[in-house]
Amino acid sequence: MFFLTPRYLKEAKHYLHGAKKFLAYKRDILAPSRVTEIEKGIEELRAAMRRREREEVAKRIRHLDDIIGKSVPPMKNASLRENIEVLVVAIVFAAGVKAYFLQPFRIPTGSMQPTLYGIVGVPTDSTPPNLLVRAFDLIVRGRHHLDLRAKEEDVVVALEEKTYLNFFTFTDIICRRNRYTVFAPRDPLMRYFRVLPGREYANGEVIARGHVNTGDQIFVNKVVYNFIKPQLGDVFVFKTTGIREIEAGLDPDMGSQHYIKRLAGMPGNTLRIDPPNLFINGKIPEQPMLQRVMSMKDGYRGYSNGGESGPPFRYLGSPAATFTIPTGSYFALGDNSYHSRDSRDWGVVPERNVAGKGFFVYWPFSSRWGIIR
Repeated sequence: MFFLTPRYLKEAKHYLHGAKKFLAYKRDILAPSRVTEIEKGIEELRAAMRRREREEVAKRIRHLDDIIGKSVPPMKNASLRENIEVLVVAIVFAAGVKAYFLQPFRIPTGSMQPTLYGIVGVPTDSTPPNLLVRAFDLIVRGRHHLDLRAKEEDVVVALEEKTYLNFFTFTDIICRRNRYTVFAPRDPLMRYFRVLPGREYANGEVIARGHVNTGDQIFVNKVVYNFIKPQLGDVFVFKTTGIREIEAGLDPDMGSQHYIKRLAGMPGNTLRIDPPNLFINGKIPEQPMLQRVMSMKDGYRGYSNGGESGPPFRYLGSPAATFTIPTGSYFALGDNSYHSRDSRDWGVVPERNVAGKGFFVYWPFSSRWGIIR
């Protein structure tokens, strides 16, 4: 269990992560011999951690710290050095909070609406409002206004997305003659504004006009499930690692991805969906969160056997279909049932994949701000 891991191993893991990041950032400017020395130090520390030799781990951390220290030129300004040390301590503290307690997470899609909102683009014909309104929309509503026109006749070649500080996402629209930078993720530009490779624009033609509503920014409680099991009706976050039907559609270079859904079935439960109701072991569940989805009120439409206009889902694809959840697994459903890829499509979530519980919407300051239910 996570909370039984010795403190020295946790600290060593963080130091190892920092050393690897240092090497990645400085590799191009370090001497080859120094790169080799740091790589060797990292491997020696990793080996000591595997053997769980406390004194050897401490020794290897000191050795690696000495090597890295020699790789950084001495700072001439002592006060600047002190300020940087304070900043580093703050960063380490924030990293510790993220690693052990709360992790920020942005809702990417609309599968949990209206409980949580994902990133949505809204094209309009009208020009953006004045600067004051735009600033208010950005700070309070998480809404970015767009009004981009082609500088000349051009063709879109590619769209490249970049995220800074794990929060600010921009997209470079690369054309044959020009490059435009937009404060918005790539997906809504392509999906809602139809900015696609190969599309041609005349001089002065609108490329993207309207606004993009950012996905709800939430904190995920990474501690609670170390002490209690996930509960029916929880909004929970999990890794997609090992879920083959999801991984098959992902970019191999992306690594592990996280999804957020509502936990709608526990190990051993037999599920059935007869829209709008979900049945667990032959009965409608009593959990208020699940009943709210089935209520057909306040934007909720209940649970479905398929998408809005697509074929039935692989699991629970008809009112007569049932599914029994195997041991060590959970069944995940989106609250926006007609527009959600979830366990009805790709199967169960292994218990080992659970990352934490959706805890708090901290931005934007909408009606959804606060504790997640």
